[in-house]
Amino acid sequence: MADIRLVDVSLRDGNQSLWGATGLRTRHILQIAPVLDRIGFHALDFTSSTHMGVAVRTHREDPWERIRLTHAAMPHTPLQFIGSGLRFISWEPVHPDLIRLAYRRLVEAGLTRFVVLDPMHDVAAMLRSARDVREAGGTEVIGALTYTISAVHDDEFYAGLAARMAESPDFDRVYVKDPAGLLTPDRARTLFPAILAALAGRLPLELHSHCTIGLSPLTYLTAAELGVEVLQVACGPLANGTSLPNAERVVANLRELGHTVAVDDRLLAAASAYFGQLAAAEGLPPGVPQEYDASFLRHQMAGGVVTTLRRQLAELGLSDRFDVIMAEVSQVRAELGYPIMVTPFPQMVCGQALCNVLGTERYGNVPDQTILYVLGKFGRPTAPVDPNIRDRILSRPRAVQLQGQPPPASPAELRRRLPRGISDEEFLLRATMPAGEVDAMVAAGPAARRYNPAFKPVLDLLSGLAERPPLTQVRVDKADFRLELRADADGVPRG
Repeated sequence: MADIRLVDVSLRDGNQSLWGATGLRTRHILQIAPVLDRIGFHALDFTSSTHMGVAVRTHREDPWERIRLTHAAMPHTPLQFIGSGLRFISWEPVHPDLIRLAYRRLVEAGLTRFVVLDPMHDVAAMLRSARDVREAGGTEVIGALTYTISAVHDDEFYAGLAARMAESPDFDRVYVKDPAGLLTPDRARTLFPAILAALAGRLPLELHSHCTIGLSPLTYLTAAELGVEVLQVACGPLANGTSLPNAERVVANLRELGHTVAVDDRLLAAASAYFGQLAAAEGLPPGVPQEYDASFLRHQMAGGVVTTLRRQLAELGLSDRFDVIMAEVSQVRAELGYPIMVTPFPQMVCGQALCNVLGTERYGNVPDQTILYVLGKFGRPTAPVDPNIRDRILSRPRAVQLQGQPPPASPAELRRRLPRGISDEEFLLRATMPAGEVDAMVAAGPAARRYNPAFKPVLDLLSGLAERPPLTQVRVDKADFRLELRADADGVPRG
């Protein structure tokens, strides 16, 4: 039996998987942050550059302010950033010096734990990113082994990657990242011993596995038996579905098997209850346990991407095309050499599948991201791209243009194009986002810091009244209570 630690992913991956990364605002996070800080989590999966962009674009909130305020509200629990070291906010690769600047500012704002992930499992690139994070001041650096199923991704493949990470002084931990929830208990019984043998006791092992097809709650119990020290979970309505296993249920099951989990059950229940109240007040869907769906073994789409796709199709009035598009996703992934379905590749494969289904012919429209992938701008695919598809894509005039593009601009070059005197934090946003979106964020001012889901109905009522023509009288009746507001002849409210 073992002592098992937990990393909570509610604020980042839970929000992304179930609420399209748009559900939580700064005030929602600050309200619960002091409770999360005292539960006993090893760390919190807090943000990514994608989440930072969503804060600006959707909520007009400064993501740097959000990091600083949350760190101040929960100083005892490390906050985690996940990134590839290739990009920051935009989908385009950026200059290495810009990434290094981003790491320094993230550490300065309050992040200390960093997951280094390379979508091609380029270990040399991961080692460089880990060194950059360490030099920026990151205190806990985690190397990601992104799990997938293919002819080449066997136990020996992952053990070899783990061995190289264990040799580096810049990695503190390794984790198996299973974005589509494909890892079965049977495969875990061979995979984890192979990885742990390669780590040779030098680095601890963690597991991050989504509930997308209902396997991960059982796989977590097997992982604990095999020597995995940290399991990643989510709270209340931000668990299950396409998110990660429910924290309270994982704790109960681990203890039932004799393991020790040092968390405060009362505070964990309070956090879950808060997220439940928030979801009800804001009309956000809670995660529910998933039935086994073997199709995910084929297309391997991560939970957050599936949720985002459903939302986008609903907005376009195309919800009925979901199954057709998912079938096309499987075919596109095979044609592109089975890329691991982790950012940016799920978005890329899904985007191409949408073009193929909604267009007049397959590959009649090819987004720049797909062309860049085939050109090798994201690294070398594990398996070759289908020759016919490759030739069709690279014969396009746009492919010639992209092949000849200059390398990403350095921060010095970018600064010459942007307003003088802005902070590094604002510079990083303006260098990677449309100016209008950042302007709107700046104009909006500081984010609201207080939130109580119980007040939501009253606030909605007041907001609705404000949008109506001028009223002369408003009355609210409840049991043993009446609130009446009347305006006098001059329009001045009277109680």
